Amino acid sequence: MTASRMNKLLTVILLSLLLSCAKDSDPALDKANFTRIYDNNKFNGSYFPIDVKQTPDGGFLILAERRLVNSSFNGTYLLKVDEFGAFVSELEVPSNQVAPIGPLLEANNKYYFFSMEPGNFQTQLSEVEPTGTVSNTTLVGGSYPSAAYKDNTDGSFVLLRYDNTTKESVVTVMSPTGSVSKSMGFTIGAGDGVEEKFISHFLRTGRQFPFQVGKTASGQYFFNGFYNYNFSLVFSSLATSNPTGIAFGQQDQGGFSCVFPLEGNNFAAARFNFGDNYLLPSATINSTGISQIVDLAGNNLLELSSNATVKVINLPLNTKSILLFASNTRSKQISLFGYDRTTGKLVGSKYLGFSNTYEIASLTSTSDGGLAVCGTTYVAGRFPRICLFKLSKEELAKSFK
Repeated sequence: MTASRMNKLLTVILLSLLLSCAKDSDPALDKANFTRIYDNNKFNGSYFPIDVKQTPDGGFLILAERRLVNSSFNGTYLLKVDEFGAFVSELEVPSNQVAPIGPLLEANNKYYFFSMEPGNFQTQLSEVEPTGTVSNTTLVGGSYPSAAYKDNTDGSFVLLRYDNTTKESVVTVMSPTGSVSKSMGFTIGAGDGVEEKFISHFLRTGRQFPFQVGKTASGQYFFNGFYNYNFSLVFSSLATSNPTGIAFGQQDQGGFSCVFPLEGNNFAAARFNFGDNYLLPSATINSTGISQIVDLAGNNLLELSSNATVKVINLPLNTKSILLFASNTRSKQISLFGYDRTTGKLVGSKYLGFSNTYEIASLTSTSDGGLAVCGTTYVAGRFPRICLFKLSKEELAKSFK
């Protein structure tokens, strides 16, 4: 057989295979399960995802940080993808909005996030359309935004920030328009030791602390952050600077990685202690007294990276309610651990990622009963890029029985 005839035969075979694959493609299946890595043509570009939300069109909106060449802080980046995970648009938010925090807060059919002005460190609240464009930005004041929360009981936003003038962790309640209704500060302790940790966190030159703010089932506010030299879980009515309850950490070496309020004083949580990690699908935390986080037990997972990032959500799955923990393993994968919310028993695990390093950023349940997991991956081992995994409810049911 001549070389020309051989080439024609190979072309026919290749076309047949492509046509066969196209014919066999199932759009429903393509939407239910996919893995995407969003590369960028900027050679030195670095992108660190913060949160992902599913938009009304079935696609996803991703909030991320982007490396700036003219600032010590990271800038803001928004990525919009469709229901198949395909790229739709991106927005490099102007460099006067740095150090964005999550999660994306939903209100009035819009999405909101807090960021900071790089010159005076003042907090800004930005309104984002489901298409991924910023429609409005409001200066709300106060320095160093650290964590945010949407209160579904009244629609207000709750912000945790660091006040570098008073040396306080400050919790502020405001409307989606930025109108403040209450605010209270809590001392981090005298001296510069704790402040240095704050600054290195915001500059991404040091450890990234799992700051969090929220509200318990009984209506108490709480924040996970620095109080009186320790990284602690602090409860308050915001009527006075004296907390109603404190679960103390061990300076910056022990504390909660995340907390998820359940019923009463019960929480799903994860804690770190000198590099070790413990998952607690059900933990009783006294919100009106003093306790020590180190006294809590938990499942010690040696496979997780040191002081690992941990995220937890409630995942409805068929007739069960699953507490789903996501974290990072020493083998550079994203791990998912499911616990039955009623019994607290482990019902399964799953690992995401291959070849490259993968790190968790956020996860959210989807309108089709599935799960979206957003993270960072490192292309060629050194270029931080956004990745997105979509898992169907059928796939989840196989892993978490």
